[in-house]
Formats: sequence, structure tokens, C-alpha cells
Amino acid sequence: MGLYDRDYARESSSAFETTTKGDSQIISFVKETYKLFAASMMAGAVGAYVGVPMAATIHAYFIPLFILEIGLLIGLHFVKHKPGINLLVMFSFVFMTGLMIAPLLSRTLGMSGGATIVGNAFAMTSVVFGAMSFYAIKTTKDFSGYGKPLMIALFVIIGFSILNLFLGNPMLHVAISGAVVILFSILVIYDTQNIMKGMYETPIDGAIALYLDFLNIFTALLHLFGIFGNDD
Repeated sequence: MGLYDRDYARESSSAFETTTKGDSQIISFVKETYKLFAASMMAGAVGAYVGVPMAATIHAYFIPLFILEIGLLIGLHFVKHKPGINLLVMFSFVFMTGLMIAPLLSRTLGMSGGATIVGNAFAMTSVVFGAMSFYAIKTTKDFSGYGKPLMIALFVIIGFSILNLFLGNPMLHVAISGAVVILFSILVIYDTQNIMKGMYETPIDGAIALYLDFLNIFTALLHLFGIFGNDD
């Protein structure tokens, strides 16, 4: 379902949080983060566009491609302070996520009204993401301390997702997808507030966190809309 350990970037956060950034630094940090997030969205879209015609091949080589995808994500952690290389690895990873979602997109587009289903899933994801981001900025409630319970919830969902690979229970699949939408909607608030406070180590960390939030919400909604929009 496209779930990732999206807390990978916060390994050194305890030390980093003790550093106080000035207002101008935070503003610059936020601007750079959202520029990279926007660029990541475009790179992911290009990956999906390239991948849809190759959906059968991607599905056949899913495991090695998935290993490559995770390897790029892990590698990004080690090169994020190296100018040029960090962006190359970042956009390679994001492009790969687009490729990896291509089989799901291809299958959905093959349904009756498939293009509408994909469009509705993307539109709903954008609405949810925008609403949660707006709430994160406007609310006086601090979500920065929710990291540990959110990560526990993520690993519980991953566990049930793996279990359902063997069970193949449609109702459990619906429940998991719904839980993913809720969890990553909350993570949008969590990440947005941390970005606004400059609590990520680099803008790349914040951009990837937001991108993975959007990707997981979109993927889960695509599953849900595909299930309920399928005539079968």
C-alpha cells in the first residue's frame, strides 16, 4: 500500500530540536521545503506516467524494484547534506514511487469509469491534504509530541497489511485503507507543524515527509474508490 518508515529523517531530531532557528531561517527553510515538495509531486507524476504503459513489467519485477526504492530512501538519509547528489537521489526515489504505483493506476484505469476514479482519488487527496495543512497552521494545539504514537499506529497498520497479504480479506483491506487515510491525514498536521518550527534537519527531510503523506493518502483512497467503484 505504499507504506514507508516516514520517520527515517528524524534519527537525530533530539539533538537538532535543541537548536533554535531564527525567524528568517525558518521562513527560508519552509519555502525551500515546499519548493522541493512541489518538485517531488511533479517527479512522482512523471514516474507514474512513464510506468503505466509498463505496468505488467513493473508488477513482474515488483520485489527487486521495491528493494531499489527502499534503498534510495535509505540512501537519501546518508547523502542529504551533499549538494547535487542529495537532489539526484531524492528525485530518483520519488520517480520510483511513481513507477511503483503504476500497476495500481493501470488496473484502476482499466475499470469502467477508471479515469474518473483516479481523478476523484487525487482530488479528494488534495482536499484532505490542504485541509489538514490549513488546520496545522491555524490550530493552537501542538501535535509535535505525537510522533511516537503515530509511528506505533503506522507499524500496526503495516502488520495488518502484511497479514492480509495471506488472508486476502476484502473487508480487512477496506479497513486498512481507511485507517491509512486517517493516520496520514494526522501525519500531515504533525509534519506541517514540525516544518513550520524548523524541526526537520533539512528541507529535503520535510519535503519527503509531506510527499509520503500525500502518496499514502492517495494510494489508500485509490484502493477504496476502486473497490467501491468496481462493478464486480
